[in-house]
Amino acid sequence: MRWDADAVLGVLVVLAGAGLVAAGVVWKGRSVRPFASSRARTVAQREYARDLQRAADQVIATARRCAGEGEPAIVTVDAVVRVTRDRYGYATVERRHAAAALRRRYVHGRCAADCVTDAFG
Repeated sequence: MRWDADAVLGVLVVLAGAGLVAAGVVWKGRSVRPFASSRARTVAQREYARDLQRAADQVIATARRCAGEGEPAIVTVDAVVRVTRDRYGYATVERRHAAAALRRRYVHGRCAADCVTDAFG
């Protein structure tokens, strides 16, 4: 059996496809980290800010659920720090970053009508 150019090209395409499938299984559809260190820092900062905002949203929603009828929901910066550490796995969370995220979500969610917070103090 002789290998002609079409057969060799077909085998190479199949092997390349199998390699891409194997890489997708290993990386679960996303890259592990960017190659450039500056880009990796930027991505990490963006994820940190997004996780803080998600934690603030979760704390606000939990406080609203736990508040009684006619009572304001009490939302604290310490709760945002705790949720960020517990849920998103950050070892250290700066209080000022958590307060800034809580202020943004407080204003965005129009929480002044039914919530009180210590983020502005």
